[in-house]
Amino acid sequence: MYVGKPLFAQVMEFLPWKTFHRIVSRYGGDHRVRTLSCAEHFRILAFAQLTYRESLRDIEACLSAQSAKLYHMGIRCAVSRSTLADANELRDWHIYAEFAHRLIAQARTLYASEDLGMDLTNTVYALDSTTIDLCLSVFPWAHFRTTKAAVKMHTLLDLRGSIPGFIHVSDGKMHDVRALDLLIPEPGAIYVMDRAYVDFVRLHRLHLAGAFFVTRAKSNLDAHRMYSAKTDRSLGIICDQTVGLDGFYTQHDYPEPLRRIRFKDAETGKTLVFLTNNFTLPAATICALYKSRWQVELFFKWIKQHLRIQRFYGTSENAVKSQIWIAVSVYVLVAIIKKRLNLDASLYTLLQILSVTLFEKMPIQQALQGIGGQAENTDPNNQLNLFDS
Repeated sequence: MYVGKPLFAQVMEFLPWKTFHRIVSRYGGDHRVRTLSCAEHFRILAFAQLTYRESLRDIEACLSAQSAKLYHMGIRCAVSRSTLADANELRDWHIYAEFAHRLIAQARTLYASEDLGMDLTNTVYALDSTTIDLCLSVFPWAHFRTTKAAVKMHTLLDLRGSIPGFIHVSDGKMHDVRALDLLIPEPGAIYVMDRAYVDFVRLHRLHLAGAFFVTRAKSNLDAHRMYSAKTDRSLGIICDQTVGLDGFYTQHDYPEPLRRIRFKDAETGKTLVFLTNNFTLPAATICALYKSRWQVELFFKWIKQHLRIQRFYGTSENAVKSQIWIAVSVYVLVAIIKKRLNLDASLYTLLQILSVTLFEKMPIQQALQGIGGQAENTDPNNQLNLFDS
């Protein structure tokens, strides 16, 4: 009989705790804290994410029922919901945000060799945002509309492994295009975006940094054709043109030529017009890159379905952002475990298994190895293939 650590403690061992404690020290997160350190706070909220706890009362009841096992899980004792509420208010959310970014960097290294499905060596990012609706009377700091509150997650998703390379949490009023101001462009990388990000000043900044972008043209684009390349209409490529912008302001904002590709989707019959500053990739590859942007939509739908980021354990800005960043950390942590243990199961399957075995004392390899992907078909939304090979 295995008498080692509970499964939850083994999962937590995959985290770089020395890095976490350095971050806590930098922010003074444990200064004059007597009952619940930042590390214990993180463990409890990570436990809540993994086991789908809905409220502080739910967390308190679940931990109290297993009080004899808490010490071996890294939690000194059962914690009251009032203590958790105070921690959510007072533990600086920047600690968890910085730690999540460290985990993201680690995961991206592990998934750097993932196949994109295209013959590309470039790093490919999909940029988009999702809105998390809130009640204005309960979250008055998260202004969005006159009678509505919300926060936005602006996410730059590395399509090799669907790992977020950058996340910014803002109030709902922040326009999507402003996320481009927060990015540090990576030379040679390809940024895939929808029409909300068409701002020629910002796109030219990407171009000058040596990065590439793929986006859709707006219907009122004012441009003239400079050159037309040969196209293969059997692939749906109607035209592949080099264009120059004609508008007084747009010509000043983006003085370089652009590539315009008109594509007709055989499945839907829709005609799409793409803009890019990459003149070397085949037109079909540019179209395939934009189609791959859908992975960021799957990422948003996935985390909303399977992590607790729509019901919050506190109402302050600090509590909401702490919960979001810890949820992101849990997502990336399970992705790291999947890669390091070389597991074939989907991320959904791993989370389902962990949710019912965290108190069990068994080797993590025994709990997770040999699990097939059949269970993923039970999800009615069929959004469970982010980490399938």
